[in-house]
Amino acid sequence: PTPYPHPFRNCIVLGLMLGEDGQKMSKSKRNYREPNEIFDKYGADALRWYLFANQPPWTSIRYSEDAIKDSIPEFLLRLWNVYSFFTIYANIDRFNPAGELASASGGAANQLTPSELSKAKFYRPVADRNELDRWVLGELYATCATVVERMDAYDNYGACQAITAFVDGLSNWYVRRSRDRYWAKETRSADKLDAYWTLYECLITTSKLIAPFVPFLAEKLWQDLAVSVFAEQVPESVHLCDFPVGDAQIDKALSEQMDLVRLVSSLGRQARSAAELKVRQPLAKVEVILADTTHRKWLEEHAGVIAEELNVKAVEFTDTPEKYVDHEVLPNFKLLGKKLGKLMPKVKGVLAQQSGSELLANIRDNGQIDIVIDGQDVALTAEEVEIRIQAKPGWTSANDKGVVVVLATEITEELLAEGMARDVVRVIQDIRKEINCEFTNRIETGVVTDSGPVKKAVELFGHYIRQETLATSLVMQSLPGVESTTAKIGDAEVDIYVRVVK
Repeated sequence: PTPYPHPFRNCIVLGLMLGEDGQKMSKSKRNYREPNEIFDKYGADALRWYLFANQPPWTSIRYSEDAIKDSIPEFLLRLWNVYSFFTIYANIDRFNPAGELASASGGAANQLTPSELSKAKFYRPVADRNELDRWVLGELYATCATVVERMDAYDNYGACQAITAFVDGLSNWYVRRSRDRYWAKETRSADKLDAYWTLYECLITTSKLIAPFVPFLAEKLWQDLAVSVFAEQVPESVHLCDFPVGDAQIDKALSEQMDLVRLVSSLGRQARSAAELKVRQPLAKVEVILADTTHRKWLEEHAGVIAEELNVKAVEFTDTPEKYVDHEVLPNFKLLGKKLGKLMPKVKGVLAQQSGSELLANIRDNGQIDIVIDGQDVALTAEEVEIRIQAKPGWTSANDKGVVVVLATEITEELLAEGMARDVVRVIQDIRKEINCEFTNRIETGVVTDSGPVKKAVELFGHYIRQETLATSLVMQSLPGVESTTAKIGDAEVDIYVRVVK
């Protein structure tokens, strides 16, 4: 007899599939699009990802074509762009995993067994690689473990959220922060090869990870990155591979530290946006205020990363936030309602009477705020209070998770000129794309304008403009036989000429 009272071990009750009108999908109402219409327009993977990643399966799903369309840039296109980036630069540098592995092993690639092929990721031990490599591989292993855990719990939504977060970090942090490594002139440096091996492993493993959800994209990645490289030495389909389980050791401290620097960078961009300051406009300084100083030393050592991400000249850490912002500390009513009951109004009053910066300092130094209400000691943790912050004149700020980032908003003439130079670079890069420049093509550039500030920007930062755009020359005049592109730089109109050097 079966040990179970029912002929199944688990039972998942799915929610209803609703049409865009909010009613249950029905043939009689025809309140849905034919699946083939969606397949033809967006592809089967887009619909599959929407169904898996939009919400838990036991809740009712309201069909939305816009949501299906949004899933493409948010995940599918983002992953595809990472793959495209890898293939473009791997081809430029002639990076071939089979050849690299054969060289590292001292034998021909086609003589290696499948088990030996798995050693490819150890071309150089992970522990010896760049900090970014170690971080992203740790995130990859952690994501694999999370996906297995969530899928074992029949939680496809949670699994997809973990994959989405990893691909976002891979694209918007790892690849972006590693671009200079791929662009380096030395093609055989250990650091550059580490970058290629790391990104290759991330893409290969991700193709296996996404196979149950978006099988066609997964297969495309596997065919291009594995089968075309190692032929019969690897499974002929990603769907014949073992599913990755994430059994490698993860550096949790490094993960927390990188999460912190990413948070600081994100808050800095939020602060810029609030003050309507373009990312390309350099600023003088950023002040960082941490409620938890556990990783402050590491963050200080990586101040250069923050400066690059936020386009600022100086990064400073302060214990005196009152110089830059005013704080208002309020009780988190949702969390404290049951805990405090009738004491809530009095707690709110006591907090309002005290200095917000002093209360914040108490959280930083003691991990909580200690107050006395009607002779009763009350301790409030950082999660149990809401901190509202208002930047003082000349500054803009953003805060989250115990971190406050404050940016100086005053722009000097030199900073303004540098910002214009960056705008010139942007326009030239756009022109390069329009005239189908190869990534390695050199160009000649001409800039014509009546604007004094723009002329000054080009003169002061000409070397930077040439370096960023691969320009062999940059002149303040038109180029004969070249059609100009008119662009807005600041308040001025500028004609820019670009010609490929043959």
